[in-house]
Amino acid sequence: MTFRLYDTATREVRDFVPLEEGKAGLYVCGLTVQSEPHVGHVRSGVNFDVLQRWLRHSGFDVTFIRNITDIDDKILLKAAEQGRPWYNLAYQMHRELDRAYAALNVAPPTYEPAATGHVPEMVELIGALIAKGHAYAAEDGSGDVYFDVRSWPQYGELTHQRIDDMEAAEDADPRGKRDPRDFALWKGQKLRTEPDTAAWSSPWGKGRPGWHIECSAMAGKYLGTAFDIHGGGVDLRFPHHENEQAQSRAAGHPFASYWMHNAWITTAGEKMSKSLGNSLTIPAVLTRFRGIELRYYLVAAHYRSHVEFSFEALEEAAVGFRRIEGFLERATEALGEIPAGGIACAEFVTAMDDDLGTPAAVAAIHDVVREGNKLLPAGASPALRGTAAAVLAMLDVLGLSPYDAAWAGAASTKDTQLTQVVDALVAGLLEQRAEARANKDFAAADAIRDRIKAAGIEIEDTPTGPKWSLEAGKK
Repeated sequence: MTFRLYDTATREVRDFVPLEEGKAGLYVCGLTVQSEPHVGHVRSGVNFDVLQRWLRHSGFDVTFIRNITDIDDKILLKAAEQGRPWYNLAYQMHRELDRAYAALNVAPPTYEPAATGHVPEMVELIGALIAKGHAYAAEDGSGDVYFDVRSWPQYGELTHQRIDDMEAAEDADPRGKRDPRDFALWKGQKLRTEPDTAAWSSPWGKGRPGWHIECSAMAGKYLGTAFDIHGGGVDLRFPHHENEQAQSRAAGHPFASYWMHNAWITTAGEKMSKSLGNSLTIPAVLTRFRGIELRYYLVAAHYRSHVEFSFEALEEAAVGFRRIEGFLERATEALGEIPAGGIACAEFVTAMDDDLGTPAAVAAIHDVVREGNKLLPAGASPALRGTAAAVLAMLDVLGLSPYDAAWAGAASTKDTQLTQVVDALVAGLLEQRAEARANKDFAAADAIRDRIKAAGIEIEDTPTGPKWSLEAGKK
């Protein structure tokens, strides 16, 4: 089956046909680094990480660009409120984002350009748009430059809207605009309210780029004027991606062949965001669950489906993932080592080729695990070896292999020491339980088991003896 994906522009699932055979160019709008990343932020990172992993698994040479917006109105405002330089805030939040991605095993892109490092490319693109009659400098002396939406008849084609039905753009003072829907390409310096460090020289005076021009310039620099896939959150479709496409094509660039958008994570039915005050930062969530469990929770939902976040749902997902881990642990004990190079089952491949159908792909993994559990009592066998290798291969595609080196640093030395201590204590209790059962004192055995469970520890009786693990949500 050919890899197929849902294209937002055409509103249909299409065969993926790259511009250059065997290669895939992918641009994803990264975050504006104004505050700590929360679960809603990292969903996009995880979803498009799965995309690039599947493309590579399918044999494509992938160039993956994911930008960082490190200068904009919100960053300047928050920095001023906190009494610190804007670039210091952006740098700190960028580091927080890097840590969040690493905690969820989101592989680094081919390159991660920052907006502030590409102002010359943006100025050049704006100049080209002015020369072609698609942009103009405001006549009010503000130093602003706007894209003229009326000059581009295709404006609105990405989101299937008519210009007259659109609301006015809110990214700059409307007094210098010819049409209220025109959007800012360049923002003249505001000497009274903005620091001089937030301004760059341009033919239109000192200022800084508008948000939309950033991605067009960076995508063009690293992927060329035409590339395969442009991705981002569903909230970016309009105005950000609509404006990106309009300005790029008006400049003569074919731009993206496919548009992909991941859905929101909501809480109480509302998009998770800082402004709503309902965000859950990654460090806070990771005090209760492991990064691999949070990633599993995000991967198990289809990227185009909205997810209503709750710790109860996350706990259920963690329990499901631990079933997979439990099988791999027991298979390793039986085999000594699970071989690399396993082959994903046909159901998994079909699901992933169908618009990254991760829910069906995860279900396929659990089906294979169930078959593997039936093989465990017989000990090491070629069938068990092949089954375990297949599970590991499929998990690796999703970034969920427990043996991936990326997860190795997740536990601190203190965590490791604590695990060793608990392991010794639980082992002692399990020995007492075994003696009680051998003496047919089942009441005592059950009491010991209840004590262990009350401490937040789950016991599973296996053919090779009892195994313990922390209950989901305990850490």
